[in-house]
Amino acid sequence: MNAAFAKSANPLAAQHPEEGPDSDDFIDLYVAEASVPGIGRSLLGEAGFQRLKDRIQPGQQTILIAGSGRYSFKGSGYVRGGIFDRIQLVQGDNIIRFHDRDHQRIGDIAADGAPGFPEIGLFTIPPGEKFDPTAPWRLILLAQREIGARDKAFLTFDVTYTLPSKYVIVEKPAAALPSPVPAAVANTETGAPTLTWRMMFSAVPGEPLWIRIWQVKIGQVLVLSVALLALTAIFFFQDILVRRPVLYHRLRLAFLTFTLLWIGWYADAQLSVVNILAFANALRTDFRWDYFLMDPLIFILWFSVAAALLFWGRGAYCGWLCPFGALQELLSAVAKRLRIPQLTVPFGIHQRLWPIKYIIFLIIFGLSLYYLSLSEEVAEVEPFKTVIILHFMREWPFVLYAVVLLSAGLFVERFFCRYLCPLGAALAIPAKLRMFDWLRRYRECGSPCQRCANECPVQAIHPEGHINPNECIQCLHCQELYHDDHRCPVMIQRRLKSERRTAVIGSPPPPAGKVAPNSKPPLPVPTR
Repeated sequence: MNAAFAKSANPLAAQHPEEGPDSDDFIDLYVAEASVPGIGRSLLGEAGFQRLKDRIQPGQQTILIAGSGRYSFKGSGYVRGGIFDRIQLVQGDNIIRFHDRDHQRIGDIAADGAPGFPEIGLFTIPPGEKFDPTAPWRLILLAQREIGARDKAFLTFDVTYTLPSKYVIVEKPAAALPSPVPAAVANTETGAPTLTWRMMFSAVPGEPLWIRIWQVKIGQVLVLSVALLALTAIFFFQDILVRRPVLYHRLRLAFLTFTLLWIGWYADAQLSVVNILAFANALRTDFRWDYFLMDPLIFILWFSVAAALLFWGRGAYCGWLCPFGALQELLSAVAKRLRIPQLTVPFGIHQRLWPIKYIIFLIIFGLSLYYLSLSEEVAEVEPFKTVIILHFMREWPFVLYAVVLLSAGLFVERFFCRYLCPLGAALAIPAKLRMFDWLRRYRECGSPCQRCANECPVQAIHPEGHINPNECIQCLHCQELYHDDHRCPVMIQRRLKSERRTAVIGSPPPPAGKVAPNSKPPLPVPTR
């Protein structure tokens, strides 16, 4: 390992060799397909293999990974974000990353004479991923080295695997006409070759790993891009939408449902304060774009959040794109339908509670400057991993904590967002840098009218009528009231004046020589 880092492009890595004799193992790594009956029974024992079969779905495959030495192939990434960031399985163009929910620890290998390993895990291929157990594949290990108090260098190593032929039964299929894939599809009009969609997005040998990951997830990238364009349109045409309350509420409900189900529970694209810590740490150390490009959806979301901060502040993400925030709001809507009493926090107390999330963020960020691993553990104050990434499939203390927060949100809408979310605090800090103020107000807002302040779901409107951009989630409810001539007092007065004016102009004239009661004589009509 010392020789490998010495040959790398980072000279600092060679200056910080591993401690101890060179004869010590950095890592001794073994892989096997444990879902293959002959291999699984040997490695897990009959009872262990039967438990594995009962746990996985028919046709689903499981990989056993065992390691010893100084270096851990698991690392600590799965603790903070639910993703094993040091290993990836690659088969052809397909790249598979494992999450905490795909992993099961085992103590020992059951085979006679097998050595002991401090780390052994079963990693099940996630449902929906394409994996052929009979085809070759490789496990990519990310090795990292400390080159300073907070700096790291990285190298990757491959462990290739091919299922032994004795475990493969080849059945000869019936003869069929060959269907070769043409190099290009000929244009019927010109006869010139035309690139197909599959050819345009196929992997090229030697490409960086992050490019292949984007190619594999091109469908998800397109779906998320369309959703972001739709959200941008909602903000740009908000004045038109909020004038149609029924349409707007249905649209917001649909978007929040998409955020929870697709962005959150399907794509696992929940942002976290840990992402900010990783970015800040990279800026101080060896910054590499390819490290952040490894997860396309997270990268796109962070890019869109950075752009949205300049236009709308934190609300674009917190109010529309955060899966956990969407879950809180949807549960609150159900609670209101069930007539669960809603608690209104007095504004004075509310003002003293919302700074808590900023204190939490500053503590986590301060710890990350010196103890990154500890800060990642403290970041578990975010229940995102438990609720969104692992779908509540976790140790009971984490599940209980998440349930308590969600239960509090049934009585105080978005309780966690208001008072505890360190990610929301981090995004709120640059909120004042936004270039535009899209939320319109009347002079009467706050004095004397308190309608918007009383109905704001997160109490982001001060009693004097000022909207706090650090707390606003851009739900646009205040803008809906702004244009409503049956709920906004200012608009009600304008509507009544208009109706009186229309009634006077449109009423039939009184008989000649008489004046209608309680009315002024009509003004003479000028003539030409």
